[in-house]
Amino acid sequence: MFAIGFYLSEKKAFNMFSKILVFVFAFLLLNVANPSFAQNDEKLVILHTQSGKIVIEFFPEDAPNHVDNFIKLVESGFYERTIFHRVIKDFMIQGGDPKTKPGGYETPLEWGTGGPGYTINAEFNDIKHNRGIVSMARTGDPNGAGSQFFIVHENSNFLDGQYTVFGRIATQESFETLDTIANNETPPEGDIPYDWGAGETLKAEVVNKADVTDLLDQGKPERTSDIPPPISMGEYSNEELGFSATFPDDWLIQEPKKTNPTAPDVAAVGPRIGDFNPTISVSIEDREGKSLDDRINEVKESLQESIDLGQLEILSEENLEIDGRNAHSITLKGFFVTANGTINIIFKEIVIQGSDKFYAITYANGENNFDENLSGYEESLNSFTLLGVESLPPEGNDVDNGQENGGGCLIATATFGSELAPQVQMLRELRDNIVLKTASGTSFMMGFNQFYYSFSPAIADWERENEIFKETIKLAITPLLSSLSLLNYADIDSEEEMLGYGIGIILLNLGMYFVIPALIIQRIRKTIY
Repeated sequence: MFAIGFYLSEKKAFNMFSKILVFVFAFLLLNVANPSFAQNDEKLVILHTQSGKIVIEFFPEDAPNHVDNFIKLVESGFYERTIFHRVIKDFMIQGGDPKTKPGGYETPLEWGTGGPGYTINAEFNDIKHNRGIVSMARTGDPNGAGSQFFIVHENSNFLDGQYTVFGRIATQESFETLDTIANNETPPEGDIPYDWGAGETLKAEVVNKADVTDLLDQGKPERTSDIPPPISMGEYSNEELGFSATFPDDWLIQEPKKTNPTAPDVAAVGPRIGDFNPTISVSIEDREGKSLDDRINEVKESLQESIDLGQLEILSEENLEIDGRNAHSITLKGFFVTANGTINIIFKEIVIQGSDKFYAITYANGENNFDENLSGYEESLNSFTLLGVESLPPEGNDVDNGQENGGGCLIATATFGSELAPQVQMLRELRDNIVLKTASGTSFMMGFNQFYYSFSPAIADWERENEIFKETIKLAITPLLSSLSLLNYADIDSEEEMLGYGIGIILLNLGMYFVIPALIIQRIRKTIY
C-alpha cells in the first residue's frame, strides 16, 4: 500500500514528476480495519513522543469503526516506537507505520508501506480538515485505510470528504508538539525529517477523559455543508492560472492546495485500474529567463542519479511544436516499492514554453494500463488552450495587423508576458478606441504598419534567439510606451485634435530617441577634442 504520498529516496530526482506525485497523495493516503461499534465518547489517547505529548479526542458518532480500531491498536502497543515518518510543514505529519519501528525495515524506502494486515471501510464525513484534525491515511481505494494516520498542521480543506476524520488533538501542549514535529527540517525534495527521532512515539496509552485536566474547549468541529463535489467534470477553465482544457468525463478534477511548491496547479484523477489511479496534471512554472533547452537539461541532470541506480528509465523523448510554441515530450518508467511488491508507473510529460512560463501537462498510470487512458491524455493535450496575454500567437502579433508571414510585432514580442504586457494591451485599446475612430488616425496606422512590419519580423526573430537582445529592446521601448500612453488622457473629438496629439507625440519621441542622444554625443565630442 501507499502512504499519504509516496516516499522515495529518488524523490529528489523526481523534481519534474513530484508535482503529480505530491498531488496523488491526496488520493493515496493509508490503512485501517475491523468493524466494531464500541462507543468511545469518554476515552482519549495520549501519544508520548520525543517532542512532547499529543492528546487525541475522538468523534465516534462520525467514524465509530475508525475510532474503535485506533483505540484497539493503541491498547495492543501497535504504535509504540513508530515515528512520524512523513512531515510536510504547513500541511500535515503522518505516522502509524509499523515498518518504522526498530528492526521493522531494511531501508527507509519501506517507510509508508506498512499496516496492520487488514483494511477498514471508509467513514467519510463532513468534518473539515482544519489544524489539529486527526484523519486516516489510505490507499487509492477509499476502503484502503489501516493503521497510518495524519495530523493536519495547517488547514487543508481540499482533503475534506475524501479521508475519514476520526479525532483531533485536544491540549495546548499537543499543538506545540505538532508544531515542533512539523517544523523539523526535511530534505529539499523529500519529507522524511533529518531528525526523525524527534517524531518517535515512545508510548501510546488510552485514558479516560476525566483524568486529563488541561483539555481545550474547542467546541464542535467545523463542518462543510455537505461533502464537496469535484471542481468540475470534463471541461476546465481558470482565468487566474491562464489556461483551459478538457479532461476525461468521469475523472475528478481538483486544484491542490499549494502547501508544497512541487504540487501541480490542477490535477484530474481517474478511477483506479489495477494498482494505480491514472492521473493527468497541469503544472505551471516561472521561466525565470530559462529557455526550454535549459529546463530539459536541468531535468535530465536531476534524473540521472535515479537512472544510474536503475530506479528510472527514459523510454522516449522528442522536441516538438504545439500551436506554434516550442515543446518537449519525455516518457519515463519508474519502479516503486510497496508492501505488495514493486509497481511500475509510466509518466509522460509534455512541456510547452510560454513567454514567461513553462506549462507541463503530465500523465501517469501503471505500466500495464498506460495505453488504456493515453487517448484521454492526448485529448486533454489537444484541448489545452492558453488564456489572456498568453493566448496571443507566439510571436505576439495581432491578428489584424496585416502581416502575413514570419516574425511578429516588435513591441508585443519584446513585452510578451512581461511586466510591460499590460501597457501594450492598453495601447491596443487606445488604437482601437481612439486612433482608429478617426480617418487621419486610420491613415496614419496604415502607413505606420507598412513601415513598421518591414523590419519588425527580423528583429522579433532575433529576440526569440537572444534573451539579452530582447531585454535590450524592452528597455529601449519603455519611453515610447510611456509617451503613447498619454493618449489615454486625451479628449479627442475631431480630426484636428487627433493630428495635433499625434504630431506632438511623434516630436516627443524624435526628441527622446534622436535629438537628446545627438546632443549628448556632440557634448562628449567637444569634451574629448
